[in-house]
Amino acid sequence: MTNTHKLACLLSGVAMLALSGPVAQAQTAPDQASASSDTELDTIIVSARRRDEQLLDVPIAVTAYSGDALLNAGIRDITSISETTPNLTLEVSRGTNSTITAFIRGVGQQDPVAGFEAGVGIYIDDVYLNRPQASVLDVYELERIEVLRGPQGTLYGRNTIGGAVKYVTKRLSNEFEAGIRTNIGTYGQIDVVGNASAPLTSWLRIGGAVATLNRKGYGENINLGIENYDKDVIAGRISLEADPIDGLFIRLTGDIVDDSSNPRNGARLIPGQLTGAPVLPSAYDTRAGLNSPEQHVNAKGASFLVEYQATDAIKLRNILAYRQDNTTTPIDFDSLPSADVDVPTIYRNRQTSEEFQLLYESDSLSGLVGFYYLDANAFNVFDVILANTGLCLDFRASTPIRLAMSTPRPGRSSLMRPMISWSSSRSRSAAASPTTAGTRASCDAPSLAGRARIWAGPARRSL
Repeated sequence: MTNTHKLACLLSGVAMLALSGPVAQAQTAPDQASASSDTELDTIIVSARRRDEQLLDVPIAVTAYSGDALLNAGIRDITSISETTPNLTLEVSRGTNSTITAFIRGVGQQDPVAGFEAGVGIYIDDVYLNRPQASVLDVYELERIEVLRGPQGTLYGRNTIGGAVKYVTKRLSNEFEAGIRTNIGTYGQIDVVGNASAPLTSWLRIGGAVATLNRKGYGENINLGIENYDKDVIAGRISLEADPIDGLFIRLTGDIVDDSSNPRNGARLIPGQLTGAPVLPSAYDTRAGLNSPEQHVNAKGASFLVEYQATDAIKLRNILAYRQDNTTTPIDFDSLPSADVDVPTIYRNRQTSEEFQLLYESDSLSGLVGFYYLDANAFNVFDVILANTGLCLDFRASTPIRLAMSTPRPGRSSLMRPMISWSSSRSRSAAASPTTAGTRASCDAPSLAGRARIWAGPARRSL
């Protein structure tokens, strides 16, 4: 083994050890499970079963990361945890820093367009993110991340066949707090996160955080003269929390993410078939020619949480939320200057959700009865430009040929789902499958730029 290979192995081992410390697994070896109660694992609290409990008491496959541990390990966004989580794949997709592709145990979503549903549910403070756009969550003001492997339909319902990933933010302190954190790294990385919270009265608190995450590109688009694989994200979150009476907790939150990074374009593995353009030496460099529409992702949302501890055994919880995101992105599939397989795209997503839960927990019995409603709309518009290929096929330059599979389809789906789950300490667990009722419909909506076409001819066309 060469010295270079030895150094690479050593650095990989150090990186794994840096993150393996704060990671907690529910599947613990017998000798570890019998360790003393003052160990770190015994103090880890998760809400994988919709109630707070120790990780060691959860009878499902869970991996939990604390927010402080992720920051100490230098984790910047949620995709990095897949490097140390068994059976989990989280990657950015469709040429952005914000659209996620998630798989657990081989189950996930093949394509982020509206016609494909997710197989892994992404949640932020128990609010389900219906579409993958703007679902790459950055790590700031974070309490923990939980990864639940395996089907979670009983307690989480929609699109959790592969599992669920839960992003849990911090609650506000009863005392005044303020801070600023800066990360400086290679490729011009400068991350600045500022946060502050303060009590307004003895029972009312307000707080927020703002993050700016910046990095130069790992490579260059040598055709357009712009950076490739850069990052330019601004994000913010504000919270108002109240506990006016004993047992009652109210939380109103709002968040926004604005991503102005350049499009992520790939590198070719083979030379250009028409031009003979050679393979570039760096996998981060590209010759992609499409840069219209301008790449931009904007997402925002709000949620309203009410929790009431009615008795020692009964807790009531209600979560009302609204989210929306808009994405414009130029996707150049052939990564060449020629206008072939160029796809200018627009995504627009809206969702409103309402969830009510009644939780019961005693020494011998615990359970959950709830109701969930989702009204979501996903709208996609994109063109497929085949200028050179059209010439080879002798298409006329001005003749649009409609590609049926790319016709914009704004789909609205409504879901109402009652859910019941019970478990007893006497019998290990028992759960009833949820029943679902609802309607789903999709229809074509004509718009000025909303009909997908294959464009033939030398002139580049875009939305």
